[in-house]
Amino acid sequence: MRRRNARGALLCLLLMVSLLLASCGGTAPVQPTPSAAEPATTPSPVPPTATPTLGPPVPEPVEPVTGMPQGDERFPWWNHSVFYEIFVRSFYDSDGDGIGDFNGIIEKLDYLNDGEPKTDTELGVTALWLMPIFPAASYHGYDATDYYSVNPEYGTMEDFKRLLDEAHARGMRVIIDLMLNHTSREHPWFVEAQNPDSPYRDWYIWAEEPQGRGPDGQVVWHPAPSGGYYYGLFWDGMPDLNFTNPDVTSEMQEVARFWLEDVGVDGFRLDGARYLVETEQALADSDANHAWFQEFNTFVKGVNPEAVLVGEVWTTTFTVVTYIKGGELDTAFAFDQAAAILSSLNFARAETALDQMALDARLYPEGQLAPFLTNHDQNRVMSELGDQEEVRHAAAMLLTAWGTPFIYYGEEIGMTGVKPDERIRTPMQWAGGDKAGFTTGTPWQPVSQTDPAFTVEAQSEDPDSLLSFYRRLVKLRSEHIALRVGQPYFLEIDPAPVYALLRASPEEVVLVVLNLGKEAVSEYNLSLESGPLQGRYRVVDLLGAGEFPDLEANAEGGFDQYLPLPELPPNARLILQLQPVGR
Repeated sequence: MRRRNARGALLCLLLMVSLLLASCGGTAPVQPTPSAAEPATTPSPVPPTATPTLGPPVPEPVEPVTGMPQGDERFPWWNHSVFYEIFVRSFYDSDGDGIGDFNGIIEKLDYLNDGEPKTDTELGVTALWLMPIFPAASYHGYDATDYYSVNPEYGTMEDFKRLLDEAHARGMRVIIDLMLNHTSREHPWFVEAQNPDSPYRDWYIWAEEPQGRGPDGQVVWHPAPSGGYYYGLFWDGMPDLNFTNPDVTSEMQEVARFWLEDVGVDGFRLDGARYLVETEQALADSDANHAWFQEFNTFVKGVNPEAVLVGEVWTTTFTVVTYIKGGELDTAFAFDQAAAILSSLNFARAETALDQMALDARLYPEGQLAPFLTNHDQNRVMSELGDQEEVRHAAAMLLTAWGTPFIYYGEEIGMTGVKPDERIRTPMQWAGGDKAGFTTGTPWQPVSQTDPAFTVEAQSEDPDSLLSFYRRLVKLRSEHIALRVGQPYFLEIDPAPVYALLRASPEEVVLVVLNLGKEAVSEYNLSLESGPLQGRYRVVDLLGAGEFPDLEANAEGGFDQYLPLPELPPNARLILQLQPVGR
């Protein structure tokens, strides 16, 4: 009883002291009484200014394309687009006659772009180029017999207009092939021109005797049914029009106006653009030819300022760029770059492609080139390379390149094809077998491969397929402004198989690294002497593989000896987004 009273007195004394301290403005620390069951512990010290640990970086879309691509103050809409070239005859047959048609394309539009940004079952392209759709004397359509209607084997004008509407609704523009240089010899203009008194006589080029050979040494003067000779650059079935005659120019301007204004196409791919106006001094790329295209461009933009003119100027870069710098074409196919990419992959020497890309970057007006791998006039890329990994490298190089990329139909599933021309334009392989899911009838041309592995059906659900890889690349380009319009920067690279390219826009920076070789590379160097970089960047692979060290910019805006991986595996493909730290 006495011990309990003593403890109570002690507690009263402590309470009085606490109150006294509080009244003086002090604060007594509260010390919890240790429990017999919970012995007292000493808390660990906490750093007063601890820096939070950052989690692993994740890809961040930067100014993604939504809906139909639009232009901005620096770049037109086509620089934000990915084109897909279609041979209508070979894409999809809707009525079982063995020939592809407009309604067949409509049925397959969702494969190309379904208009739903959250889906991943579409290829994702945002523009279509249709090879010739006019009535023609030949299967390929490049020898038109009428410029104001459509090939009846493909459908009606109403079918075509519905195709335009359906494509536009899904965010895809449509351009068509326009063959200005020549007509078919079966065109009514040429038939009437056989009469020397016909007003159409001077629409073509005539001579009593052959006047020499063509620009490539080929026969270009052909015997006319009415006597004498006519000029036909490509072959006797396609006589050249005489563009020194203003009536011909006026007529072809009206053709362009009709398709842009009355029908509603979004532009033209201009076939054989080098050869329209021949002079005694030049059968190709004459001064008069350049002047003609300046006038034509002005006319087209007057009808539709947003219309695009894509030129086939199949020659060296040095000549191609003159058509763009002169305000004649909006963009043109980069033939030298396509050849350099294939050469780089065949010999595992990245510098071949990179040197050509660097030259193109210096010569072309900003971004106004159209890179591609192969087209309807060349052996298919799978046949040229013959290797799945090399084809994937080619796709990565194409779809991360500067300019407006074009994909040839079937390229995305690895279709093969070697000349003659019919064999590089075979039916699209939707499924396996002799009909390839292309038709219920007999295909107009036997399919290239009956192996079901090279079909949309087999590859569509396989995340590791070539088709899935193309889908990812097209989506990345649409999601990342640096891949669409970012300025290219060319690195100091060693050894030969390592390909690297920096793409930088004011909004984003992306670094592309490929190992084109079949062996791992452990001793390599990636450096950029000067560039647009500032400070430190976290690095994340947009293809979703691995973790990477930060990249530190040097004083000149480049970087020194950056190694994303200690060793680049065989056939490595990295598309690295550089995310600025603290900015």
